This record gives sequence, structure tokens and C-alpha cells, in this order.
Amino acid sequence: MRFGILSTANIADVAVAPAIRASEHEVHAVASRDRERAAAFADRHDVPVVCDDYDALFDADVDAVYVPLPNSLHADWTCRAASEGLDVLCEKPLASDADEAVEVVQHCRNAGVTLMEAFMYRYHPRTERAIEVAERHLGDVQHVHAAFNFPLPRDRSDDVRLDPALAGGSLMDVGCYAVNAARQFLGEPVAADASVHDARDCGVDTSVAGTLEFADGGTATVEASFESRNYQSYRVEGTDGWLEVEDAFNPTHGDGVVLRWGTDGKTVEEQFDPVDQYRLEVEHFADCVESGDQPRTDGEEAVANMRAIDALYEAARTDGSVPL
Repeated sequence: MRFGILSTANIADVAVAPAIRASEHEVHAVASRDRERAAAFADRHDVPVVCDDYDALFDADVDAVYVPLPNSLHADWTCRAASEGLDVLCEKPLASDADEAVEVVQHCRNAGVTLMEAFMYRYHPRTERAIEVAERHLGDVQHVHAAFNFPLPRDRSDDVRLDPALAGGSLMDVGCYAVNAARQFLGEPVAADASVHDARDCGVDTSVAGTLEFADGGTATVEASFESRNYQSYRVEGTDGWLEVEDAFNPTHGDGVVLRWGTDGKTVEEQFDPVDQYRLEVEHFADCVESGDQPRTDGEEAVANMRAIDALYEAARTDGSVPL
């Protein structure tokens, strides 16, 4: 499969382009509004075609498009690519809100293309095993706590993640992982409550703490921040046991990662060898394009996650619980 990449975003540069090259597929073209940046990206990753603007990518003989643009541009360029008959791997979140996500999913469905949201952690074997452990050993899941925090440098005032016009904010950037993790173990929430804080007076949340309620009485607490130390985790509590995962979403340990869980007074520690979860994500996407199967993180999944995020924002805005 020949991929075209829309922009030279850092995630494309350090993770996804190398992952595509490590797979059986190819980064065939890269587009940027700055030709020098696109040319430098192409040199680093041996990309044969450099496009002077985003639209030119659609004439570059690619099979699929990877969209790592700022959040507010995801929907538009995903739809443009789909209109050209190109399958789309889009960075999370798929859209700026759930209504827009619904429109994107319908557009891609009408165009007959594969759409996948790039939640890479869902393709890590540890995540797959954690879901299996919860289903088989923990009984009824009662509570999930999930967090993704990291210190965004103070000298990055022009960072797209701090721009309200680009759908920035800690919940949209990394809190979406915490919401996604909670939903994997508890299903779809029926109510949300949250508080947010803008520590930099930039117009977006730089930290958020939220609660999700579920129909069977389960609860989840989610948190995200640009202001605290690097911390990624989720813990699942069930009637028969528990599990916990550190470095949950973007593990950096070269010696592998660990899943810990316990039941009946026994604690189990499972070790996982290092893998490139971005490569696994790319390969899953390509397999789904070839087979016609729906990706694990498909458009419907993206809409459901966005509905929970919308509810958390609405709860913070109105200072009260919001039903979904």
C-alpha cells in the first residue's frame, strides 16, 4: 500500500512514517504548506514524492492517506481524501465534536472507503490481553481510573494543542485516551461530570478531571493534563479482581512492558516484549482495507468516544452532570 501523509507533524515524523516503512507498505508522498519542511521529511524517510500543498497529495498516486493535522482539520481532510476514493487513517480525535464525527463517518461510508482512527495503544498486545483478562477473570467491572498527563513545555505558547481554533485542549489531546480506555472495560457511559482548568489562559483546558457513569452502576474517573509529570495508567476494579497498567498508552521502555492483575488473593505479572504499536496499527489498517473488514477503531468507535468527550466538556461548562 502506498501511503500519502498530510503534513510533517511530529507524530508522523517520529512514529507513523517509520512504522509504515518498517511494514510491507510505503510512504509514497508527503504534503506540507512549507516545501522545505516536506523535502526534509522526505529525505529522512526516503519518500519519493514531495507535494507543495495538501490538495496535490491526491494526485500523487497514493492508495491511502494518513491525517496527522491539527484536530480541527481532521474532518475536512478526511472527507476530502474519501471523496478521492482514498482510504483514511486519521489521528485521534477524528473530529472536533460528535456531530462532525457522524458526518465524517457517513461521508466515508458513502464513498466506500475504509476509515480508521489512529488509537495506536489499542493494537498493543498488552491492551488486547488486558481486555481479555477483564472479561475472563475480573467478574463485573465496577470502576476504571485512567489518566494521561505530561508536561507541555511553557515555551510552547504557539503549540496547536493550546489553540481553541484548532480544537486543542488536554482532553482532546491525551484525555481522549483515558476516555477510550474506560469505555473498553465499561461500555458506553450514560452520564458525565467534569471540571477543567486553563492554567495558561490560552482558551483551552490544560487539565481536566471527569467522571463517567454507566447504566449498570459502574463508574470511571478520567484525568488529563499538560501541567504535571509524565504519567499514563489505567486500573480496572471488578467484583472478582483487578488489573493495572503503567505507561499505558505510549510506552517508552525498551525492555518491554508489564500487565499486573489479581484475583482470589493471587497476583499475576505478565511481561510483554517490545513491539512497535504504530506498526501494528498500520498493518491492521492495511489488512482491513484489503479484506473489507471494519477496523477495531473504526468510525463508529470514534463517534462513541467523541460523544463521551462532548459530554465531559458540557458538564464542565454547565457545572453539572450531563446525560448522554
